[in-house]
Order: sequence, then structure tokens, then C-alpha cells
Amino acid sequence: MNRERAERQLALVRQTLAAAGYRGIPLRLRCGWAMDFFLGEVTRDHGDIDWFAWSKDSVALAALLSRVGHTPVPGPPPGLRLDFVEDGLDSSFTLVDRDTAGRVVVAGGPWTGTPWPEGLLAAEPGRIGAVEAPIVGPLAQIEIKRMMPVWDPSRPRRAKDVEDIARLEAAVRRR
Repeated sequence: MNRERAERQLALVRQTLAAAGYRGIPLRLRCGWAMDFFLGEVTRDHGDIDWFAWSKDSVALAALLSRVGHTPVPGPPPGLRLDFVEDGLDSSFTLVDRDTAGRVVVAGGPWTGTPWPEGLLAAEPGRIGAVEAPIVGPLAQIEIKRMMPVWDPSRPRRAKDVEDIARLEAAVRRR
């Protein structure tokens, strides 16, 4: 594992949460870093830092990230995701909204309005060392990792997803 990169990413998680918190913009870690914060340790290398953010905060979030040194990366469908790079580290902010039934849903792109799994935002914050971060619920995380290749056949299941599911399931059973 690249410890130096993990430490830089962990510092970026802390900085991003501090900046967003100062502006009242709630964020929640998802994917690999959410798993690691749930488990309380860095388990593997991470290619990026994945977040959930509310679509209503997307303009303010983009402006804030630009002010604190992140560079926007074009590409995602409008309203679906914001991508940024800062000092060679990638961060991706998937936008969510609520539907009329109060469910958390995909905010934009081809899957607009599709519900995310139950319990997505129900988890207690996770922690690695002195860093605490809001995370997605571990059961929702498992469902997302299991179902992504079904929901989007262009995204096949990866070996790291299988390993992440096993780690999360074992940790949930122990709690």
C-alpha cells in the first residue's frame, strides 16, 4: 500500500470536510474511503475520494472547492457529479436529491430520480485515527457494490469490490 498517498488523501478528506463544514455544506464519504472509515483503518490503496453531496449545494460546493485550490475536471453529466483534482488527488462528488416520497435519489444524468439503497445516510460517522467523517451506511454500501454491475452493465464488478463486500459483511456481523 502507498502510505504516503493514503496520508495525503486522508489529509484531503479532513481539509474538504473542514471547508465544507465551515460553509454549512454537508458531505458524506462513499465507496472505499467510507468503508475504511467504517472499519477504522486504511485497508487498501484508493484511486480517488468519493463523496455524496446534495444537489442543492452543488454550485456553492464547486465555488468553495475552487477557492480552496481544487481544479474542476470536466466530463460527468450535468447534475450527476462534480469531479475535482487537488495536488494530483482526485475527488468525486456524486449529487443526490430527495424525491416526493423522501427517498434519497440520483440527482441528475441518465438515472435521475432512481432511489439509492435504504439506509444510505443513516450511518454514524466513521473514524480513522483522529479524523472523523460522515459515511454512507455499510449495508447500503454493500448493496451498491453488489448491484452496480446489474444497474449499469458497463461497470463490471471489480476484484476490489468483492474484497470490500467481504470486509464490510464481516465487520457488520461483528457489530
